[in-house]
Parts: sequence; structure tokens; C-alpha cells
Amino acid sequence: MAFIVRVIFLFCFILISANAIEFKIYQKDSLSFSNTEYLMSEKLDGIRGVWNGTSLLTRNNNEIKAPKEWTKNFPPFMLDGELWIKRNSFEQISSIVRNSKSSIDDWREVTYNVFDAPNICDSCTLLERLDLLTKYLQENPNENIRIIPQHIIASEDELEAYFDNIVKNGGEGLIIRENKNPNIAYKYKPYYDNECQVIGYKEGKGKYEGLVGALVCKTIIKDTEIILSIGSGLSKKDRANPPKINSIITYKYNGLTKNNVPRFPVFIRERVE
Repeated sequence: MAFIVRVIFLFCFILISANAIEFKIYQKDSLSFSNTEYLMSEKLDGIRGVWNGTSLLTRNNNEIKAPKEWTKNFPPFMLDGELWIKRNSFEQISSIVRNSKSSIDDWREVTYNVFDAPNICDSCTLLERLDLLTKYLQENPNENIRIIPQHIIASEDELEAYFDNIVKNGGEGLIIRENKNPNIAYKYKPYYDNECQVIGYKEGKGKYEGLVGALVCKTIIKDTEIILSIGSGLSKKDRANPPKINSIITYKYNGLTKNNVPRFPVFIRERVE
């Protein structure tokens, strides 16, 4: 297998409040697949969406203006998942979700890929919740809702093989969750990533004269505020119309320097609120 810098991120989230995600670096050898039942699934590069039983919301509880025709016959209970089209299509899904005038024809390309139905039953495991959702959808078919397949991890070797296959075929990585305690999840990707707040811009030079050369961002690393300049990863469109001041962006990087500064930060995307 080609060398890949990897990390597993631990994030705990409160399912009723989709914005309560806390990312922490977690050592992969700390997971014991023989003592605890963990599940793995592909991490989709889409837009997080929470169906509250009547409306589709972002993780910050802002309404997503999906056409009523598209959400028709969605269940009367909560779902948590990703609005997604296909691998490496984040810009397309982002454009559809962020544009309140997107048509039903635009939305027909989108599927809602569910990884949990948190209040479908009390004290259920994740697999039990998804099994109940499967039975509900068999009785109430909906072509726009899909359930993300969850696979029980038998060993670390099985996890690594599945991870390698997903990444080799253009996937973003994996999500690992404990079956009995699905509020704990681990994000396994071929690079580190984090979010930061845009606080300024650097002017472009040379071929980027008149455009933004880099975003100046504020982020927190190991409880310390760090100021970053992120120029790599910006398209010409991004440089002409950069993320606004105080917006939140996601960037990736290849580890930390001795001063805990992200090494080689690369812009990925702006957070969709």
C-alpha cells in the first residue's frame, strides 16, 4: 500500500443539536475491535442535513430550502445524514443546497444518505435503529432517502483494507462508530483537517495580481490560537470572490510543526451554514 499520512479524528456529537461537534485527534491503536463492536462506513463529501420530522436543517439549524416535492413523504421522525450526489462533487451539491432557487430538476440529482435515526426508538443500538428505518422505508418507499451501509469491524486489518479501497476509488475516508454508543464517532481520513475563521486577506501577486493571494485565518490548535495564511487550494473563482470575513472554512494539512502550526495548509471548502 502506498504511504498515506493518516489520522483518526474523534468527534462527539449531540444528535438533537447537529452543530455540537467536537473534533479531537485520536490514536487509531486505542480502538479495540475485539472488546467493542465498532461499525465503519464511507464518509461522504456532501452537506450535513438533519431532518427534524418536518424540515431539513443544516448542522447550525438553518433551514435548507429543499423543494417540498423532494421531501414529500419523508418520515415524521428525525434523520441525520448527508445530502450527496457522488464522490468528488462537493461544489455541485453545495451550489444546489445554497441556492434557494434551485429547481426540483436540480434536486433530483441529490440523495439524502442517512447514517442515523436517533429518536426512532429508545435505548437501541445504531444497527437496531437503522434496521427499524429500513423496515419503515420498505413500507413507505422514498427514492430520495438512502441508508449508508454500516459494516461491523472484525479486526484492524479489515478496517485498513476497507479504508484503502475507499481512498483508492476516490472516497474521502471512513466514519467509525460504536454500535452501542453511536453518539461517539471517529473520522478516518488520509490527511488531517480542521476549520478556521477568515479574518483577512493577502493581496495576490504575479498571475494573481488584483485577486486574493491567500486567506488569513484564525484557528485553535491544542488550545492555542494560531493565525494561518492559506493560499493553496484556492481556485481563480475563489480568489475573485473569496469567503467573507468571519466565515468558516475547512482546510487540510500535513501534520504540525514543532510550534504546533499546521504544515502546508490547503483550502478545501467554505462551511455551508
